[in-house]
Amino acid sequence: MILSPVSEAHLDRAFAALADPVRRAIIARLSRGAATVNELAEPFEISKQAVSKHIQVLELAGLVSRTRDAQRRPVHLEAARLEAMTAWIDRYRLAAEQRFRSLDAVLERTTQPAIQADATTPITDKEQQS
Repeated sequence: MILSPVSEAHLDRAFAALADPVRRAIIARLSRGAATVNELAEPFEISKQAVSKHIQVLELAGLVSRTRDAQRRPVHLEAARLEAMTAWIDRYRLAAEQRFRSLDAVLERTTQPAIQADATTPITDKEQQS
């Protein structure tokens, strides 16, 4: 699956939306399947109107969508947007990991001779007395 690049504006809206713990909890719940506003509001001690506003923020960020199913309007997670965000994050994470692996290799090369030299260097009488 090829993901289209995420624009800076989309990233800004998505990360801002996910900054709120209620919205993150809604995303977590929707990862298990679609739900109505009433179902999403159950675990929170806030009004259904407040939950609806949180859902609107998530919709504007492209993280969720609503469909119509007779009288119900279930909310669905937009997994493709989350995948695009993950790809954006991974690009930087992988670059950082590569730098750390390179640094580890350099440190290993520079410390190995010192360790080997210490193991083969005889201890002098002066060092034993310290």
